[in-house]
Amino acid sequence: MHAHRPAVTGKPKILKFEGAYHGNHDYASFSQFPTAAANYPMATSDVGGVPQALQDTMMVAPYNDLDTVESILKEHAGEIAAIIAEPVQRIMFPRPGFLEGLRALADKYGVLLIFDEVVTGFRLSLGGAQGYFGIEPDLASYGKIVGGGGPLGCVGGRADLIDATNPARKGQADYAYINGTLHGNPIAAVAALATLKVLQAPGFYDEFHARADRFRAAFSDVLARRGVPAIVAGQASFWQFIGAEKEPVNQMDVLASNTKLTGELDHELLRNGVYVLPNVRRFFSAAHTDADLERAVDALDKACAAVSG
Repeated sequence: MHAHRPAVTGKPKILKFEGAYHGNHDYASFSQFPTAAANYPMATSDVGGVPQALQDTMMVAPYNDLDTVESILKEHAGEIAAIIAEPVQRIMFPRPGFLEGLRALADKYGVLLIFDEVVTGFRLSLGGAQGYFGIEPDLASYGKIVGGGGPLGCVGGRADLIDATNPARKGQADYAYINGTLHGNPIAAVAALATLKVLQAPGFYDEFHARADRFRAAFSDVLARRGVPAIVAGQASFWQFIGAEKEPVNQMDVLASNTKLTGELDHELLRNGVYVLPNVRRFFSAAHTDADLERAVDALDKACAAVSG
């Protein structure tokens, strides 16, 4: 929401991607949990209590589909302030050229590009998704890892956009008000500095991603050995069971997968002592050890036996 405020100056609409999650404020509560493909670019609220008037401020496109994005921009560029995207949307990584294409289209049609890096920031690399994929947005939002587990978030971006939040501009039409009780929380800030110190250690991300690769490979071996028709989707530290033969590239692929099977598998993992949120993307942590991997593999083996038998 705070990234939206500097972005919407002068234009009323935001283009987001179907199935993307950008928080639980009203503006974000559109096309988060679709049950069928949208009538693009029409956005539909997924929750109750959202003012109908806000629907006209949001537009939606399928993730990993540059053609649809451009067709929407061609028709509505004069109304759209920004494109907002999770660089990695849930468990779906961008197709080669997709993020580069978004950057080019944003420049071509004069709209801003916002990356929601609340999940990817400092997880994919020290430079987040921007460093990992080599794409620079106009604005980016951060949370979770940046606070080291504490209540901290931040927005970064172009100086001229960030300057719209300067309190000295109060009363001006282009002022974007950003303030809150927990802003600048000193305990969270100290936790953030300590976390960044760990992440800056030489070779941290190489070892982190290599360990995650070993975890995914071990889980994949169990699924194959037990004959469970699912894959372990993901890259870097991301992972999730998907009931399909290949990784999804958009939300409709996720809906078409066997979520009943993977939900049962996840619930069996819970019963065997491994906490996961069923049918939701999850992550490996630098705190996970080889002993954790052995316990998780054993739990998955028991879970597979339960759903297969």
